[in-house]
Parts: sequence; structure tokens; C-alpha cells
Amino acid sequence: SFDALQASDFAAVEALRPDLLILGTGRRQRFVAPGLIASLLSQRIGVECMDNQAACRTYNILMAEGRKVALAVILPEKQTA
Repeated sequence: SFDALQASDFAAVEALRPDLLILGTGRRQRFVAPGLIASLLSQRIGVECMDNQAACRTYNILMAEGRKVALAVILPEKQTA
């Protein structure tokens, strides 16, 4: 979940060395605390937060342009009836 994010969650992205990480934050846009992404930013990896639909659209556009981009999406938790 978004609230459970930790800096270590971004280690896999860091290893990929993209120019940009697009973070899909669920059904609505939320912003990550700067301390969680400080390691990415120090390596000049940009981070953009947006809702999941916008994140997926943006990722596809940037990939089609040949950009070095990574996508991480937080899936909404299943709601029980």
C-alpha cells in the first residue's frame, strides 16, 4: 500500500538505472515523502507520482519515444463485501 512504502522498496528501481520512475499511487494521485526517494534523486533518477491510469498512459508514451523509464504501480487493495 502507499502508506507502507519504505525507501528500500525503491532499491529494485535504483538497480535498473532509469532516467525516470513513474509511480502509480493508486486510484488518486499522492506524493511520496522526499526522504523515501532521496537515494533515487541523488543518482539523478527523476520521480513522478500520478494516479495509476495516468501513470500507465505516460509510461507507454515515454517508452514509445525510446526513453529509459521505469513504472511502479501500487494496486488498490481488494475490498471485501
